[in-house]
Amino acid sequence: MKKLLSLLLFVNILIFASSSHTLNEDSATNSSSDISDNDINKQSVFESINFGINVPSKKMFDLAYAGYTKLKEQGKIKKEILSIVDFEQSSNNKRLWIIDLKNKKVLFNTLVAHGRNSGNEFATSFSNVNSSYKSSLGFYITGGTYTGKHGNSLKLYGVEKNINDAAYERAIVIHGADYVSSKFAQAYGRIGRSLGCPAVPVELADDIIADIANGSCLFLYKNDTKYLSASQYADSKNNPLVTNY
Repeated sequence: MKKLLSLLLFVNILIFASSSHTLNEDSATNSSSDISDNDINKQSVFESINFGINVPSKKMFDLAYAGYTKLKEQGKIKKEILSIVDFEQSSNNKRLWIIDLKNKKVLFNTLVAHGRNSGNEFATSFSNVNSSYKSSLGFYITGGTYTGKHGNSLKLYGVEKNINDAAYERAIVIHGADYVSSKFAQAYGRIGRSLGCPAVPVELADDIIADIANGSCLFLYKNDTKYLSASQYADSKNNPLVTNY
């Protein structure tokens, strides 16, 4: 009788151990699956794009893509094009990337100006105030085109309250400018500066404007604590698409 009870006890222990192992495997599988999904969200878009030799900051791209995603969810984005300006870099560098997210390719990587009161070679100061002649950080939606004093120009609408939402009334637009060139930089040590507009090389302006007009996303980035803590779109802490930094 004792042998029978011992045998039954041993069998029950085996069954329990097997069941626990199965549950642990299921739990591990689910955890692994969750991590994999998160990694796909964070990594796959950036890694799938052929940036060539001039690869933008991963942190900047993640913030830009997170904001783009949020704006798209709000129905404000009509084109799967993301334009990013890296104001961490010298104005002599090609610090503007225009990315076709649908086809995973860079349409343009070129020079871009900052406002004359934002700094000399580097942009260090920003404003949302009219006549400040400074650049404004943050996310914008592109509007329609018009012909102004700089020729073909593209309207911009800042979507971040008290950060860049005065862009339209400040006439902050994308336009071509002959001072946005390597030749100008060689002569003066930096490219020229605008009155706050992200001006682009004059020979590329029409093509850039045609590609990004009417509902694409533009992000002007600087690793600026004041901006990053205030922005509801460049939100690295609360947006699961953004890697934690």
